[in-house]
Formats: sequence, structure tokens, C-alpha cells
Amino acid sequence: QVQLVESGGGLVQAGGSLRLSCAANGRAIGRYRMGWFRQTPGKEREFVAAISWSGGVTYYSDSVKGRFTISRDNAKNTVSLQMNSLKPEDTAVYYCAGRGGIGTTTHVGEYDYWGQGTQVTVSS
Repeated sequence: QVQLVESGGGLVQAGGSLRLSCAANGRAIGRYRMGWFRQTPGKEREFVAAISWSGGVTYYSDSVKGRFTISRDNAKNTVSLQMNSLKPEDTAVYYCAGRGGIGTTTHVGEYDYWGQGTQVTVSS
């Protein structure tokens, strides 16, 4: 069982930056595909970024491409999301997720483990 804990959320002005971190407890994440998703009230959870187990392959949603960067450090059992040029529409609860199956995916239903989420609020 993998337990994921997010940190790094907060309040930032538009144009600013935040770095989210996801720490994994209970099992090494080196063989898991990892992703970040976000959700706002009344809306479905949406894909933000994903990374392969080696870190060599990454995917981004069109809305964050060029502004966000996902990375991982398997030795430290962590995954990060660097968010730059933040916009008010990036405001959401951000979730870290892990997938034990084969292949890196953008589909929320294909992830096995989830953190509790961290709030990101971008003011205009």
C-alpha cells in the first residue's frame, strides 16, 4: 500500500510560482507511474501532468503546458510539480496520484493511489 502526502500549496498572486511536493510512504514509488490532478468544487477531477517511472516521459494538459513541470526523485521517494506563471484559473485542490499498471496515463480512473490534496489559490 502506497500512502501519498502532498505539500506546498498556498495562496499566490497571479504570475507567481509554487512548488508542490508529493511524498510516498509505505512503498518505494520507483516502479509507479505518477501524476498530478486538480479539482474545483462542482467539477470533475482533471489531469494536470504525469511522469513515467524513470522520469523520461512526461505528459501535460494543454492548459498547463509550458508553465508547469513534473519531476521525480525515486531515491527520495518524491514527486514534484513546479508551477510557474500561475493564473487564477489554476486555483484548485491538487492531488498526487500513483499508478501500478503498465503505461503512463492521463486518465484519472487508471490511478490506484491518491493523496488527500493540497489547496492552491491564485489571486488576480
